[in-house]
Amino acid sequence: MNKKELAIAKHDIKFNCAQAVACSFAEEVGVPEEVLFKAAEGFGLGMGGMEGICGALSGAVMLAGFKNSDGNLESPATKAETYKLSKEMVRSFEEKTGGTICKQLKGIETGTVLCSCPDCICKGVEVVEEVLGF
Repeated sequence: MNKKELAIAKHDIKFNCAQAVACSFAEEVGVPEEVLFKAAEGFGLGMGGMEGICGALSGAVMLAGFKNSDGNLESPATKAETYKLSKEMVRSFEEKTGGTICKQLKGIETGTVLCSCPDCICKGVEVVEEVLGF
């Protein structure tokens, strides 16, 4: 099963979009799936109400920190590079889906769906694979 299939399978068993993307890369970032599941829970449904960033994108960007951060609480030195990775992920996701805001992607106000949840999840996985090299 590839990562897109894994992420869709997780979404099918009630993981939100952020959880589906983030948890599919637990092994690659060396973080227990349960930790990623808990950390991503609040990012689903556009951060709880479709007004915010797509959960699939949020889950993808969360992985940038887990992959790149030095975890140095006293003198962090990796933020600039992590921000650069995150910016590239946002740019790529928007290019692939037509947006980054959940309600816009779902066409809540326009009636025109730009990208379905399963498609956003697949595009989120693509962005992780392309930008983070997993």
